[in-house]
Amino acid sequence: MPVLGTIGSGASRAFGFTSGKGKINLEYLVIAGGGAGGAVFNAFTAGGGGAGGHLSSPSLELFLGTPYTVTVGAGGASEPSGGTPLAPDSVFATVTAKGGGRGGFASFNPLAGNGGSGGGQADNNIGTGIPGQGNDGGAGSVLGGGGGGGGAAGAGSAGSGNPGPRTGGNGGPGEDNSITGSAVTRAGGGGGAYGGVANGGGGTGGPGGNGAPAQGTSGAANLGAGGGGGSGNGPGSGPNAGGSGGSGIVIVKYPDTFTISNPGGGLTISTPGASGGFKVSSITAGTGNVEFS
Repeated sequence: MPVLGTIGSGASRAFGFTSGKGKINLEYLVIAGGGAGGAVFNAFTAGGGGAGGHLSSPSLELFLGTPYTVTVGAGGASEPSGGTPLAPDSVFATVTAKGGGRGGFASFNPLAGNGGSGGGQADNNIGTGIPGQGNDGGAGSVLGGGGGGGGAAGAGSAGSGNPGPRTGGNGGPGEDNSITGSAVTRAGGGGGAYGGVANGGGGTGGPGGNGAPAQGTSGAANLGAGGGGGSGNGPGSGPNAGGSGGSGIVIVKYPDTFTISNPGGGLTISTPGASGGFKVSSITAGTGNVEFS
């Protein structure tokens, strides 16, 4: 007989069914690392980093006693003069969430990165997100603020400029998920920046630089949040780095008659006591294999 469980939205459905062929059906949430915020050099503004890709499903069938690869993507590194366009991916079995794109840089290497969610624009392109995983970054403003990074639940906001106050755009909002039993907002984009002017960071992303000059704030760990953009005070300033992206996470929910293991090590796994007939295991760092028995 199928085992009935309550999935995120509260709907009851067949869950945790095991066949005679030795399988388990589980719920998962996979979030990649968030992108770093953009940096500035001889300029005022940079874009916020995009959130890591956000993937979830109430049903994935796996074989018992079979090793499945798991990688938890680290956040994109904060660097004052470049950095990689894309944060590391997170992987669980057949599921891959793409890392968030970095925020656009001002004065050098300006391109915002594409990714799970795209980075915000500084003075060139907007980073694009992957449908089903995230959203695009926000536009930058000419002589104004950088755009916010995209988030799992929405695009980053555009920066503003003349006429009107010059501010960085908010990062896109994160997505709520209740796999752990209570709603948590994850994968928000980082805020864009403008030198000397306070600006926001949407969702769980880091705010952009507040002041001139300043480094952007890092995104929250294990939430796949984007880092905030760095700010400068024009010619002669910087380089000022954006904030680092937040690391990702892999969470699985399964009937409490089963056990998860990490043969060979390499992963950081936490499994609190069972509740309501289910276990929830959070994998917060590393690369390795998991098996269910």
